[in-house]
Amino acid sequence: MDVLIKGAKPYGEGDPVDVLVRNEVIAEIATGIEAGEGTEVIEAGGFVLLPGFVDLHTHLREPGGEDAETIETGSMAAALGGFTAVFAMPNTDPVADNAVIVEHVYRRGAEVGLVDVHPVGAVTVGLGGEKLAELGTMAASAAGVRMFSDDGRCVHDPLLMRRALEYATALDVVIAQHAEDPRLTGDAQAHEGVVAARLGLAGWPAVAEETIVSRDCALARDAGAALHVCHVSSARTVEVLRTAKAAGVRVSAEVTPHHLLLTDALLTSYDPVNKVNPPLRTGADTAAMRQALADRVIDCVATDHAPHPAQAKDCEWAAAKPGMLGLQTALSVLAHTMVEPGLLDWRGVARVLSERPAEIAGLPDHGRPIEVGEPANLALVDPDAQWTVRGSRLASLAGNTPYEGMRLPARVVATLLRGRVTALDGEVQK
Repeated sequence: MDVLIKGAKPYGEGDPVDVLVRNEVIAEIATGIEAGEGTEVIEAGGFVLLPGFVDLHTHLREPGGEDAETIETGSMAAALGGFTAVFAMPNTDPVADNAVIVEHVYRRGAEVGLVDVHPVGAVTVGLGGEKLAELGTMAASAAGVRMFSDDGRCVHDPLLMRRALEYATALDVVIAQHAEDPRLTGDAQAHEGVVAARLGLAGWPAVAEETIVSRDCALARDAGAALHVCHVSSARTVEVLRTAKAAGVRVSAEVTPHHLLLTDALLTSYDPVNKVNPPLRTGADTAAMRQALADRVIDCVATDHAPHPAQAKDCEWAAAKPGMLGLQTALSVLAHTMVEPGLLDWRGVARVLSERPAEIAGLPDHGRPIEVGEPANLALVDPDAQWTVRGSRLASLAGNTPYEGMRLPARVVATLLRGRVTALDGEVQK
C-alpha cells in the first residue's frame, strides 16, 4: 500500500512538503501530491520528518526473560518510540554466544516485523570472560551479527580483549565494551561521591570506566579495530575519547538518555527505579555528556532499554536489579536535553539517533537521507507535543521508567519501516 505523508518538514527545515512512499522507498517529495486510490494518508501538519531511529543497545530479554520483556513487546515499544532498527544485547538465558541463539532472535524479530531486530553476539562464552565465543560463526550465520558485546559485564582480561579486537578487524565487525573495571567497583551501589557517602551506599568510581576505555582505545589502535564504548557516563571518559579520536583510533561511543538528564541527586529517595549501571552521576557529568554529544565526541544516543519484572525493582536498593526503560521516551528526553537548549537541531537529532548508529553498525538501509529513491524508514515527530510519562501505558511488559509522572516534550506520531506504518498516533499497527 502506498503511504502519503501530507505537509511534513524533513529535518524540521523549510516549508512543509508531501512525501509519497511506494514499494518500500520514497517515491516523490513535492507539494500538492494527490492520494491515489487505496493510499494511506497521514496528515503531518508541519511535523518534523526524520529517518527512523536506530538503537545500538536494547535488552529484549528473550530467550529466558520473557517475564520482563519479549521480542514482540520490545518491538512494539521500539516502533512507538520511532525506531526502525534495534540491537538486542546477548545477556539472555541462554546467552546469545552461538549461531543457534542469535538466529532465533533474528528470526523472531523478523516474524514480529515491527522493527529490524539485530542480535548482538557475546564476546565470551556465557559472558564468563574466560574464552572467546564463536565470533566468526555468528558473523557468518543467517543473523549476520555485526556487533559483539558482553554488556552487563566488562571484558576485563586485556589479552582476551586484544584477541577479540583482532578477530573484529578480520571479520569487519564491532566490539562494544561495557567499560567497568570490576576490581574498582566491587559491590558498588551508586556513583562514588557526596550523595553515596551521605546515603551510605558503596561507591562506583568514575575511574573504573575511564581506565577501561583508555586501555581499550590503545588495544583498538594496535589492532586497527572498531571499538564501541557503551553508555558513557563520566566526564573524564569524554576526554579519553577526545584524545583517542584525535589520534585516529577507530572508536565510537554512545550515551543513554538517562545519563543526559538524570543525576545521582535522585538517589535520596532510595527508589530502585533510579538504580542503573553505570550509575547516575553528577550534574557536571550530565553537562559533559550533553556537550560531548553536541561536539561529536560521543557519536550517538542508545537507550540501554532494560526492562525488569516488578519484583526485581520493588525491593530494597541493594537487592534491586539495575536498569531502566528507554525506547518510548528516548526522543522526548533528547528533545528536552539537547534541542530545547539549542545544543542540537532536528538534523542533529537525526545524526545521533539514526545516521551515526546506522553507520557504526553497518546498516546500509537505515539512517539514510530523506530523498527520493531512499528506503522509507521514517519517524514523524510532533515537536510541540507535551505528554506525561506513565509506565503502565508503555508497551513494554515492565514499568520501570525513571520518568514516571514527568512531563516531556515532543512525541513520535508515526513510524514507517520500509514504507509500512508500524506505529501511528500512539498505537502499534500490526
